[in-house]
Amino acid sequence: MPKQDLKGGKAARKPATRKPAAPATQASITKAKLIDYLNDDLAKEFQALIQYVQHAAVITGPQYDAIRVELAVHSNEEHAHAISLSEQIDFLGGTPGVDVATVRVSEIAKVMLEQDLEGELDAIARYKARIAQAELLQEYGLRRALEDILMIEEEHARDLQNALDL
Repeated sequence: MPKQDLKGGKAARKPATRKPAAPATQASITKAKLIDYLNDDLAKEFQALIQYVQHAAVITGPQYDAIRVELAVHSNEEHAHAISLSEQIDFLGGTPGVDVATVRVSEIAKVMLEQDLEGELDAIARYKARIAQAELLQEYGLRRALEDILMIEEEHARDLQNALDL
């Protein structure tokens, strides 16, 4: 059921057993905490960018030719996500961080792709949570920016799942 805009003048029914719109952990979100989470996300975007560049450079085997090109595209998209997050953090009054989460590497092509997929699935879960948090704080521009990032992360996951025949 979509949320109702109480400011729009429409009366809303509030059943006594209504469930909260977000998990309890998100009910206490503050702008400062959201900025911290976004900086954690930014560190993981930097990590993904580096990891994709490295994996694209070293992955071998004719069966990986198509995904090798796609990994380079993914790295550019992760860079765009980092820029978007940095701008949003600044807009919220924070300072974009420069930390990089741990980059995962392997000499085995399949493991590389599995590492990339794990990162994308983690990003999807995190951005879904961030979207809910932005909504709670009525940061609708941020929510929209995060939705755009989420769509690309979901596309990355599909590309990797296809390459892994999942």
